[in-house]
Amino acid sequence: MGSGKSSYGKRLARTMGFNFIDLDEYIESQENLKISEIFNKYGEEYFRKIEQKHLRSLLRKDDIVISTGGGTACYFTNMDEINSGGISIYLEMSNKALLNRLESSKKKRPKISNMNPEEMYEFIEKTMIEREPFYNKAKIKVNALGLDVKELLNLIKVYK
Repeated sequence: MGSGKSSYGKRLARTMGFNFIDLDEYIESQENLKISEIFNKYGEEYFRKIEQKHLRSLLRKDDIVISTGGGTACYFTNMDEINSGGISIYLEMSNKALLNRLESSKKKRPKISNMNPEEMYEFIEKTMIEREPFYNKAKIKVNALGLDVKELLNLIKVYK
């Protein structure tokens, strides 16, 4: 959450001549509900199930860059399926950098929308400890601060 998956994903897709799909936006269009509404109305477990369903359908497509939500890799067999279906990239960032980025966009993020900065930092720290093992399964791991899309493209070419 907040590492730049969507912005880097869009730039990468444009550079490669691929289509870009933000998984959360795709889910919202398919379910006719905002992610926050799905969480509030049905809960996280329901959301994770439909997230996996839509992820699987997208992984069958060619020539796309998919930006997933921060938790997508951590549920069910999602990370293994992502790795089987394509080249996964972990955009790594420090907890402090994530906090700085998330403070300005927290209203649209249901898990942190009501947190103060101290609570957000604790949440980020705890979440990263839980998620890091899944993120580390990515085929490519890069520092997202100051990342150049051409540099990322060169790393991807190694896996083709």
